[in-house]
Amino acid sequence: MKTLPQLSDKKQKLMSVPGAIASATKRPFINRELSLLTFNRRVLAQAADENVPLLERLRFLCIVSSNLDEFFEIRVAGLKEQIKLDSRITDNDGLEPKEVLRRVALQAQALIAEQYALLNDNILPALRKEGVVFFHRGEWTPEQQKWIHAFFVREVMPVLTPIGLDPAHPFPRVLNKSLNFAIELEGKDAFGRSGAAAIVQAPRSLPRVIRLPGELSGVAHGFAFLSSIMHQHVNKLFAGMNVVGCYPFRATRNSDLFVDDEEIKNLRIALQGELPQRHLGDAVRLEVAESCPDVMANFLLTQFGLGREDLYRTPGIVNLVRLFSVPDQIDLPRLKYPQFVPAMPKVMTKRADIFSCIRKQEILLHHPFQSFTPVINLLQQAADDPDVVGIKMTVYRTGTDSVLMEHLLRAAQKGKEVTVVIELMARFDEEANLDIANRLEEVGAHVVYGVFGYKTHAKMVMVLRKEDGKFRRYVHLGTGNYHQRTTRLYTDFGLMTCNPDIGEDVNEVFKQLTGLGKAGALHHLWQAPFSLQANTLAAIHAETALAKAGKPARIIAKMNALLERQVIEALYEASQAGVSIDLIIRGMCALRPGIKGLSENIRVRSIVGRFLEHSRIFYFHADGNENIYLSSADWMERNFFRRIEVAFPILDPKLKRRVIKEGLQPYLADNSNSWEMDSDGGYRLQAKRRPRNCAQEILLADLSSS
Repeated sequence: MKTLPQLSDKKQKLMSVPGAIASATKRPFINRELSLLTFNRRVLAQAADENVPLLERLRFLCIVSSNLDEFFEIRVAGLKEQIKLDSRITDNDGLEPKEVLRRVALQAQALIAEQYALLNDNILPALRKEGVVFFHRGEWTPEQQKWIHAFFVREVMPVLTPIGLDPAHPFPRVLNKSLNFAIELEGKDAFGRSGAAAIVQAPRSLPRVIRLPGELSGVAHGFAFLSSIMHQHVNKLFAGMNVVGCYPFRATRNSDLFVDDEEIKNLRIALQGELPQRHLGDAVRLEVAESCPDVMANFLLTQFGLGREDLYRTPGIVNLVRLFSVPDQIDLPRLKYPQFVPAMPKVMTKRADIFSCIRKQEILLHHPFQSFTPVINLLQQAADDPDVVGIKMTVYRTGTDSVLMEHLLRAAQKGKEVTVVIELMARFDEEANLDIANRLEEVGAHVVYGVFGYKTHAKMVMVLRKEDGKFRRYVHLGTGNYHQRTTRLYTDFGLMTCNPDIGEDVNEVFKQLTGLGKAGALHHLWQAPFSLQANTLAAIHAETALAKAGKPARIIAKMNALLERQVIEALYEASQAGVSIDLIIRGMCALRPGIKGLSENIRVRSIVGRFLEHSRIFYFHADGNENIYLSSADWMERNFFRRIEVAFPILDPKLKRRVIKEGLQPYLADNSNSWEMDSDGGYRLQAKRRPRNCAQEILLADLSSS
């Protein structure tokens, strides 16, 4: 087996001088909000890459919009709250909230302008050549106009409620991210009222992209936008008046939920009361059509309590996220990524009994290249097996139509002890999780919500089975959610084991989540908020000590985000001691690599490709022992101190080699989707050299069944 790149015998030894971090650069940390926007630039680069299938480029464009929506709903909303409180508190980067918001606005405006330019000048014309056409109003043929008119009268007009603005009709409460139209009017109505403006809200039940009948479109795939249809026919809502203008707009609101831990008595009831307000939080951004005149834009800004810096003009539809549905409506395989079949582990192709498979050997699953079916089988067989007496599981995100939940429901109905720790505060999945909680309680399952104030983010399943008069624990631990759809889209690892010590550790964590008492010592797991950060720092310091002793020292860490100050400072110290450090960080990174005297031995890269890189892998050379931990946690303050997380070791030497071979080596060698970070926080795409190495394509070829 190919090993990891060898460490140089001639390491540069750097003395760890007190204050070196502060003296090397005034601000050795990068702002998290600006880093997150930089990540979205890398996603946008996928949409611009002509080597990516055309409909997948459209998807990437939509992903950027979806990411930006959440960015404004949470991150920008948080900055505005700090500014409202006149907070001067700075993050590790030293920037005050007002300055961060100013820079965010500049970068977001530029990013969105590039996004629409790419859509209008590149992707839409390329799709048109392929017979996928989004017809503008001026292009509609008489036959199309007739069909669209009938569609408007039949499907759209009945559900619209125009609201004329006057003293008796104040500006309506516009829901978060909903599509609305500001209408300019002239003339008098039936009551003699002069109307200057009205608002029409498009119900969310209406599709934003309407497919035209094939015989009318003249192309294989013809579409019209709801906004165009509204613009053409909005006059029918204001009989006898003259419609001067129709301008789509969209307001983004603060969507972070607040639950007061001093007042709360029942988390579920409190959350049910809070959720309806999410759509009506303070506005943080206003998107308007490019054609909207300044007078109308300023009027809307005033209604939402926003300034000019919060205005985003869009040369196209104001909600690109709604284009997400288009690729699924188009049967053109050559414009999409090739389909693949996730493989089953070999041991499971020979044995139907999941428990005997796990007893024979620990099973490492690497999604999406390998199937999620073994996890489903574990719960399915546990529900039906008379020897299984109990099942415990954590749920963070699992989807609204989850087979796993159906197996848990069936297990509870059969009288097994089923305990589910549901994280009700999983952002934007709260309603789905509330529904799951209700259904489980109805069939007698024990449902708890973890520890208030700490999100339960660990991914754990434990099955208790009686064998030969004794209990054996079967455990699944993962880096990703128990969500069937995302297991086809995200890269993650999962471990299935019946190791007694790991089983005892997992049982101890469940005891903490469901009961009361002090945290007990664990055999193998690192657990947040108790030992995860301390053990991570200890492992980094151990590599530092080895380097200072003249021994080989190496750290490789793969994660979604690196922000926690103490860990970054420990990595800086390790770099100064001569530890070779490779960080594979998909998204936010506050560490500055490559600064002489501070971080010159640290390299940071980001992989952005077909699949969302989601697995967390922590490798420490450990004087040749090569300690490897997989985790649900990034190196962030929230994961270390405000969440229930676990990092679990890979103990089996064969599986350890697999994690290195599949989870680290291909990414360190990637020269296709790899972005190198510089010390200023910028990224450059690795030059595409020969032979071409694309980690995700290599893993698909090596692991999947097709």
